[in-house]
Amino acid sequence: MAEITAALVKELRERTGQGMMECKKALVAAGGDIEKAIDDMRASGAIKAAKKAGNIAAEGSIAVRVEGNRGLIIEVNSQTDFLALQDDFKAFVKESLDEAFEKNLTEAAPLIASRESAREALVAKCGENVNIRRLTAVSGDTVGAYLHGHRIGVLVVLKGGNDELAKHVAMHVAASNPAVVSPDQVSEELVAKEKEIFLQLNAEKIAGKPENIVENMVKGRIAKFLAEASLVEQAFIMDPEVKVGDLVKKAGAEVVSFVRYEVGEGIEKAETDFAAEVAAQVAASKQ
Repeated sequence: MAEITAALVKELRERTGQGMMECKKALVAAGGDIEKAIDDMRASGAIKAAKKAGNIAAEGSIAVRVEGNRGLIIEVNSQTDFLALQDDFKAFVKESLDEAFEKNLTEAAPLIASRESAREALVAKCGENVNIRRLTAVSGDTVGAYLHGHRIGVLVVLKGGNDELAKHVAMHVAASNPAVVSPDQVSEELVAKEKEIFLQLNAEKIAGKPENIVENMVKGRIAKFLAEASLVEQAFIMDPEVKVGDLVKKAGAEVVSFVRYEVGEGIEKAETDFAAEVAAQVAASKQ
């Protein structure tokens, strides 16, 4: 058996990111063969990764890539924002994004399958659950992107226009979070729900008023709701005197679609009662 030297342990630590004791144990078990130790640690890491799969990953990063008339946006989740800022996680996100773009993928499933070994290795190294959650691919005349830090990403597709205009619209989408491109895309169900909410909230104010007055009040509220929800009807963040639709139209362009990702949106986070958790741990230690 090869001698387990401090230099050998140090090399294994640098190559795996694991603790000193774990590396020493792995080297002893592998008879000093560092390559076998790495294989064994990866095998055990896959088991750890499986155990981590139940942990909620609601933090992470958004990444975007645009080349020519194609764009791709991806979300990769972690358990903590701290991990999302680390180089290993950033590298995993970039490699995943590039693979999806180069393979021209349009859904996450093939990418998730392809990146599973790399994901398990990252989980084993960082001790957190990591998941590729979703991706969206777009194409069109003009594709623009905007990334706000690592938490919000936007892709915008225009008919006509130029890259700068598309980027400005993407920045607006990131800040204002519209629901749809234009008012006609708002579903009748959403309009009916907004009307119902308005009537409930203003029951005392409209009580006793003529039907035509109430109808005009409702129409006003619905018009405001549609403007707030629709990208082309919103006041442009860089010039509130101009609507986004008018800005784009003046440039001889048209908004075709947009995609906006925000880290963790729609993921239900677990509520942790830390006091109860500590009390339980104390009680368990006394048994």
